[in-house]
Amino acid sequence: MAMKTLTNDADERGTLGRREILLGGLAGAVLSGAAARSASAQVPAAAPAGPVAGVGRQAPDAPATGAATVAQHRVEVAGPHGIVAAGHPLASMAGLRMLMQGGTAADAAVAVMAVLNVVEPWASGAAGNGFATCMDGKTGKISALAFTGAAPQLLEDTASAADLTAGPKAVVTPGAFGGWIELARRHGKLPLSVLLEPAIGYARDGHPLDPSIAQTIARQQAMLTRFPTTAAIYFPDAKPPAPRAMFRNLPLARSFQMLADAETAALKAGASRDRALNAAYDCFYSGPIAQEMDRFSRANGGWLRLDDMQRYRPKWVEPVATRYRGLDVICSPLTSRTGLETCEQLNLMEGFDIGSLPADSPQALHLIAECIKITKADVYRYAADPASSPAPVATLISKEFANQRRRLIDPARAIVFPAGADIGTAGAGARSPVAAGSVPGDTTNISIVDGDGNAVGVTTTLGGGFGAGVIMGNTGMFCNNGLREGSTAPYREHPNFVRGGRVPLLGNCPTIVLDKGQFKMVFGSPGGETIGQTQFQHLINVIDRGLPVQAAIEAPRLALDADPGFYTPGAAITLQLESRFSSDTVARLRAMGHAVRTVGPYAIGSIQAVLQSQYGTRLAGSDPRRMGYAVGY
Repeated sequence: MAMKTLTNDADERGTLGRREILLGGLAGAVLSGAAARSASAQVPAAAPAGPVAGVGRQAPDAPATGAATVAQHRVEVAGPHGIVAAGHPLASMAGLRMLMQGGTAADAAVAVMAVLNVVEPWASGAAGNGFATCMDGKTGKISALAFTGAAPQLLEDTASAADLTAGPKAVVTPGAFGGWIELARRHGKLPLSVLLEPAIGYARDGHPLDPSIAQTIARQQAMLTRFPTTAAIYFPDAKPPAPRAMFRNLPLARSFQMLADAETAALKAGASRDRALNAAYDCFYSGPIAQEMDRFSRANGGWLRLDDMQRYRPKWVEPVATRYRGLDVICSPLTSRTGLETCEQLNLMEGFDIGSLPADSPQALHLIAECIKITKADVYRYAADPASSPAPVATLISKEFANQRRRLIDPARAIVFPAGADIGTAGAGARSPVAAGSVPGDTTNISIVDGDGNAVGVTTTLGGGFGAGVIMGNTGMFCNNGLREGSTAPYREHPNFVRGGRVPLLGNCPTIVLDKGQFKMVFGSPGGETIGQTQFQHLINVIDRGLPVQAAIEAPRLALDADPGFYTPGAAITLQLESRFSSDTVARLRAMGHAVRTVGPYAIGSIQAVLQSQYGTRLAGSDPRRMGYAVGY
């Protein structure tokens, strides 16, 4: 077999495993009690002839009952009153605190995002960007929120790739905080001051720095020490912070407190909740924070200006969706390319009985890879900011289009990375390779369901690790570096080429699944180019294979990489496989024409999900590939 069979060494000896003993011990107690009552008048009780489950070497905690292999690294988390799965335990707990104070899923999401800004600073923040997908528990209505800022109007499109990747010229207009306010305004109950309280405390008083974050900071030392505002926070005493040491971001604590105080002052003056939230919004986008970002950008050669901040607004937009095996899969629209990817991949796969193939078989992995390959070609050809170039969204997510494109798939052989389909609308045609490359994205995901059945999924990002890499003055905040290649196209004639005022593309795609109009799942993943690929495989695991949430999350994954990039037809495609797949599977995929590279055993994506079981119970899972954690009550 391609993967090791998960066995229990106690089972191999013909005895019971730990889980069976817990269940069997209870059943045995009931049965032995009944037998004793019926037989006590006839014969005296006798000592048991053999081992008794739950006693001695058969006790649930006895070493002999331990499994030979670990089936999964995390347990499923129940949450009948509310459940939060997020990228860091402190963030998850902040969200749960909001739910336990009577807040909604949206309230919890804002608190989680604020804490993630502090404890996972390389991946997201108030000056980043993102998408949310929300379900109203009463009406069942699903809406999508895009909080994605545009390129500054002063941007020079002849700037170097280096300038557009890191530093003041790489900055995209901040969108995330506007999204926080809009989520709280439309779907929340609690004051912003309450939602920001956990983050303010962790930023002001400190929190033990996760070793992986400390390692990431040290690895990015060359970039992060270019600017004194960044070095002062992340390299105090000219050294990176130590793993597990208390880490603080005092400028961020002051900024968050300023935003909370703006709301509080408005409320004290008699403002409504909406107007008070807008007072905090104005503090960020017109007031002291925006003015400080403008000042710092001007002083350091950047293009971001106060006008860019004031022009920005988060937008409620219609999600994109498809129907797969009878379930509705509802995703983020442009300017996220991944909603289109998810829908087209599923539509292509619907023509194959993937559920009948072993999950680790070369045939199954080949079909998944080929569906991803064709979808990447189509979406990268056309996806762009719809305000500047209408994309053929309806065609790309249609069943008829998938039926045509599926003909490219050879079930026995890997195809060359194709050109995107000629749909007859705007979009770049085939181009010669250029030095573009697939740029990884650094992102985080949140999945929340509250006691009223409201569901919120959020994927929020800074773009590349630590975004533009520069703390904007005394705000304590990084901005997204969405101007970099990957988020923008390397071809000047492409509709997603970098331009002032144009919103670069994200890969963010928090997704909600419905079964006959009822909630089934909310989930998402970080991972840059791999987000759509990871979420596609997770849906297969849940829908086609019927796996429970944690097992679906921890199953081995693949991801395609392209050189020079997915914008380029004919690009060299590498099939990356997590190393838990067997050498036989790798060899057989290579024989099918795939260029295979093995990566770490838990290296691709990081799903956070809440799944409703067939019994109506909600269970959350969190990916061990990062430090995510699920909590419920």
